Amino acid sequence: MSLSDTSPRSRTRRPVARIGGSLFALARARLQWTLFAVGLAGPRRAFLALGLAGFVGGCFQPLYAEHPVAVGAAGNPGVVGKLRAVDVAVIDTPAGSRIARVSVNVRNELIYDLTGGGGGYSPTHRLDVKLTATQLQVIVDINTARPDVNNYGIDSTYTLTELATGRVVVRGQTFARVSYNIPGQEQRFAGERGLRDAENRAAKEIAENIRTRLASFFVAGT
Repeated sequence: MSLSDTSPRSRTRRPVARIGGSLFALARARLQWTLFAVGLAGPRRAFLALGLAGFVGGCFQPLYAEHPVAVGAAGNPGVVGKLRAVDVAVIDTPAGSRIARVSVNVRNELIYDLTGGGGGYSPTHRLDVKLTATQLQVIVDINTARPDVNNYGIDSTYTLTELATGRVVVRGQTFARVSYNIPGQEQRFAGERGLRDAENRAAKEIAENIRTRLASFFVAGT
């Protein structure tokens, strides 16, 4: 008997095997092409993203970026220079009150935030600020009915006036809310120290909010 099987059953197996191998080869080729295309698309997408980022990046600039102007050259100072030319008026508050000390703190914070501790700029604008303080009991001890945590707040309204024309160019309001602990009647000094620390934190937050608003005005003009 011959080793080769020439029966009809054997002859039908070979075409099926050839078709299965062809389909497998086709699927493998398509998979390789897909992986190749993805590999090419990856660098292309990365290159496109980097190019777009470089193009769009030129449209943005830091808010407090300085653009030095040579002496005698035409141009406007940057935001930092405009902020330094803002004169912070004395904040009117009742003498001897807690808010009077807070108002001095707010003004000092504003002067430092606007000028950076430097001087020598002729004022072009005047900033007027008004303050009111609030206190709210947040947590009360159910046994002694004494407050354990208080919330100290400052509400502020302000105006920016252009000195050359006397026109108010900015009107705004802002607020700050900070909490502090009250250890108890036996530690009154600690409670007083906590309140003063809350006043200082609220004053710094008010100054930062106003500075940010003025910087926005000097950039956008509104």
